[in-house]
Amino acid sequence: MTSMTADELVVAEPARFWSRPRKVGAGFVAAGVIAAALFGSLATDRPARLTLAETTAGAAVGINGTVGAIVFGLLAALAGGALLAGVGGPTVHRGRWFGALLGAGIVGIVLSFLCWQISQAPEGLNVMPLGDVTRSSLLLALPLIFGSLSGLLCERSGIINVAIEGQFLMGAFGAALGATVAGSVWVGVGAAAAGGVVVAAILAVLAIRYLVDQIVLGIVLNVFALGLTGFLYEQIMSRDQSSYNQPDPVPVWTVPGLSQIPVLGPLLFKANFFVYAALALVVILHFGLRRTRWGLRTRAVGEHPAAADTVGIKVLALRYRNVLLAGVIAGLGGGYFTLLSTTNFNKGMTGGAGFIALAAMIFGRWNPVGALVASLFFGFANALAFFLGAIASPIPNQFLNMLPYLATIVAVAGLVGKVRPPAAEGKPYVKG
Repeated sequence: MTSMTADELVVAEPARFWSRPRKVGAGFVAAGVIAAALFGSLATDRPARLTLAETTAGAAVGINGTVGAIVFGLLAALAGGALLAGVGGPTVHRGRWFGALLGAGIVGIVLSFLCWQISQAPEGLNVMPLGDVTRSSLLLALPLIFGSLSGLLCERSGIINVAIEGQFLMGAFGAALGATVAGSVWVGVGAAAAGGVVVAAILAVLAIRYLVDQIVLGIVLNVFALGLTGFLYEQIMSRDQSSYNQPDPVPVWTVPGLSQIPVLGPLLFKANFFVYAALALVVILHFGLRRTRWGLRTRAVGEHPAAADTVGIKVLALRYRNVLLAGVIAGLGGGYFTLLSTTNFNKGMTGGAGFIALAAMIFGRWNPVGALVASLFFGFANALAFFLGAIASPIPNQFLNMLPYLATIVAVAGLVGKVRPPAAEGKPYVKG
């Protein structure tokens, strides 16, 4: 009798007809047809133009607004139809097909929508500078990248980190205060990391040592950070802004020649510390969690701490270290708000970004690269809202401001499907 390989076992496994890819496919068929009909009827025959530059000047490619809205909507429906038909089959490669067709469906609907919006814009504004929108998407995604990586590192260790919002606030406050008082942006970066560590240390001690409910604890820490930073702002910063709340922004580093490459040049070779730090952390954590002893131990502690303990892994010590490291990462994300996005601290300025970062972590399935992609998706939603406001979109501003949060809900509820977090997530471990 011949033995079956793992791949053959996957192929032989019976599958339900209405699997997750087919459900998503049916949704994209309906959404694509609606987009083609609705956006096609609302669009005008004026061209919707696209340029690779960072400004609206220069060469641009145009397409008839009505035709583009219909064609891209139907392409999204076609991608959904492929998923509905089971393209790829029940094999181990099905996930790759699903990701490709899912991306094609999303891009099709977004382009159909943009053809409508751009074609109705006033003359001179009916062009989308792809370079600027792409760069804005990355910059707006930066705090989400830091926050999602922080949450991922904690949850891979078995600790739920709902306190990312609080770590953002403490990091933003520390960055503004430290950079202004010391007159150095790099002191501000260090103070941002320290601010995140303060909240992370409280989380670690209460969750690991005193076994406090981690979700409730995270919410309490968010409120604590909001109140503390608000109080300190009123007592220190608001009384003398120039001495305590006017940090210099982080410098932009330009690589001559490479920065002139369309789209990718300004994105990667005309960037700042936060861009390079975020991308480096994605690479480091992706490699570290998969290929290093630390990563294997972290995953073991997050899945089965008792088994990890029996082979000599110090479960509690590893959790303490990882939660504190996660605090450093989230604190850096908070520094973005006062050293890059703006140049001063304001009460509650993070605006719920910590919770969107948690959604990005879930959407990315507790994987660093997935968290990066999810963060960029939400960053694009933010950048798109700004772009639509700039071209005098007929959609009310209130709905444009809702766009990033609607994207979060749709992505997590409609696209992620059933996900499995680390098995020991949120479960206190008491050494026997």
